[in-house]
Amino acid sequence: MNVRSLMSHSALFVEPATTVADAARIMLANRVSGLPVLDPAGKLVGVITEGDLLRRAELGTEGKQPGWLKAFLIPSSAAADYVATHGRHVDEVMTRNPLWVTPETELAEAANLMLKRHIKRLPVLDKLKLTGVISRSDLLRLLARRLIAQPADCTDEAITAYIIHEIRHARWAPRSGIKIGVKDKIVNVEGTIFSDEERAAIICIAENAPGVKDVQDHLTYVDPGSGLAFPAA
Repeated sequence: MNVRSLMSHSALFVEPATTVADAARIMLANRVSGLPVLDPAGKLVGVITEGDLLRRAELGTEGKQPGWLKAFLIPSSAAADYVATHGRHVDEVMTRNPLWVTPETELAEAANLMLKRHIKRLPVLDKLKLTGVISRSDLLRLLARRLIAQPADCTDEAITAYIIHEIRHARWAPRSGIKIGVKDKIVNVEGTIFSDEERAAIICIAENAPGVKDVQDHLTYVDPGSGLAFPAA
């Protein structure tokens, strides 16, 4: 699945000369956490986000004044900090050289970018022109739809096959000793596991099988150090 299938096509944007006040009003009115910044030629030159506006003199959150040593040795850095917390126009406070994706970027890649770089929205460029935005909320909406979607009617045999297939392809899972029984779409899991994490993951696989109504845990925990066995509670 790629970004094109999920992105918002009506991408709002501001220009570098837009005032910070107007940018904030647009974000609030449209309930978005950030906006792409396009120059008059339509080129993406930055993004302005809630994070860019957290440190502001108006809020008393601009932080401490730079020490005399920093102000003396690198006055340009101290001056840049002042502009970032006091600037009145978007180009003074925006994040430059922003990350972006294309409509053909895989959703997994876009999600990883948002997670690793701690960002909520990515501009989508098609031939270097803004064509949309993909956000964490877009991914959340897709997740919600899939979580509540009613699965197609599955037989007990199909449920069993799904669970066995998933366990066999999970690198962490025990390679033997796990037995799966399914009757009337209720899964009974038996066998031996060696950690609480293995138990939780195997139960998770069973719960995710399409059509499952309930999962009964009869796994036995064996302590790797002592060899003592503890049946499921």
